[in-house]
Amino acid sequence: MSISRELEKRSSSKCELCSSEVKLSTYIVSPKLGDKIEDQVCVCSVCSDQLENNDNIDPNHWRCINDSMWSQEPAVQVVAYRMLHKLKSTDWAGDLIDMMYLEDNTKAWAEEGIVDELEAVVHKDSNGIILEAGDTVTLIKDLKVKGASLVAKRGTAVRRIRLVRDNPNHIEGKVEGQTVVILTQYVKK
Repeated sequence: MSISRELEKRSSSKCELCSSEVKLSTYIVSPKLGDKIEDQVCVCSVCSDQLENNDNIDPNHWRCINDSMWSQEPAVQVVAYRMLHKLKSTDWAGDLIDMMYLEDNTKAWAEEGIVDELEAVVHKDSNGIILEAGDTVTLIKDLKVKGASLVAKRGTAVRRIRLVRDNPNHIEGKVEGQTVVILTQYVKK
């Protein structure tokens, strides 16, 4: 969709998310219809492709949200909030979500469009308790880390875990400064 002059003027002919000036188009922020400029965001082709197709999301590209999340435009804030939620398993996105402030009506709009992809994959610890990204877990067994001479000792706390999207039996966390994949059957919340 081509950009209206009004949207082009508001965005200063730049992507309102990453500031690119290449191949700009209009992105309508659902569930709005896009009949008003307040419901639209000017985006580049890279942002547009990643907003439309979750398989193409490059977390490093979205570090630009650090700047765009402070936009005065509610539609830009909504898109930033939703993308941060898609990326919440990364350390930096979780931190940005915690810092972000939205007016009540803007937050309600943002949450309308959030689809939690991790709902289908439920991660549970050894006791059957559901794990969430950012939780702290404790190892219940000494674990030899493959590819390293490290042995993670029983009782070691693993803070700010990340959930592996497509495998409910795996989580990621740092043990002695190294990021490792841990089987959920060997941890407790």
